[in-house]
Amino acid sequence: MKHEMLRDIDAVIFDLDGSLVDSMWLWRAIDIEYLGRFGITLPEDLQFKIEGMSFSETAVYFKENFPITDSLDKIKETWNRMAWDKYANEVPLKPGIPDFLAHCQSNGILLGIATSNSRELVTNVVSAHGLLNHFSCIMTGCDVPKGKPAPDIYLAAAAALKTEPSRCLVFEDIVPGILAGKAAGMRVCAVEDAYSAHDRDRKNKLADYYIRDYHELIS
Repeated sequence: MKHEMLRDIDAVIFDLDGSLVDSMWLWRAIDIEYLGRFGITLPEDLQFKIEGMSFSETAVYFKENFPITDSLDKIKETWNRMAWDKYANEVPLKPGIPDFLAHCQSNGILLGIATSNSRELVTNVVSAHGLLNHFSCIMTGCDVPKGKPAPDIYLAAAAALKTEPSRCLVFEDIVPGILAGKAAGMRVCAVEDAYSAHDRDRKNKLADYYIRDYHELIS
């Protein structure tokens, strides 16, 4: 096990997009299509500005910054519908995840998910891969006051898992998520992802560990 990463760890908490599943690519495609319906071109810095926001916070951002006639509920409902099939059929697990989850469970380590995404989509993708029963807790950004980089979601996940934050290990692929895990007092492993490749050095510096994929964690 790399760096004996799981020593003194009682729970492992995964971010979803880019950390547990390879899905960061699809949100840019959805944003392009959705804004295009209103004749709006995707701003180049949009992904950077909404990074880490919860599903609800992102909908508010769209409503406040673009001439969109849809209500907040309609925006989220539309995004869920646009993403549903892609999550079920086009989003693969990050390499090595099934073996790593099995390793954690065989060692009595609890598993949780803390995601900025919607509950409908996280349940959909995890179920599609037959992994729903592996997780004792699924926490979304809409369940807590503030999205990442605030620590709220990770503290809520630790509480749901009845685990001290200092005994939790977080897997995150973007800087706001890494900052959220560290602010919660947890150890954080940064995960390689093409979407955040430009931030590789910063991720490496901020996190306690860095992996290219989960195969590295199984001896």
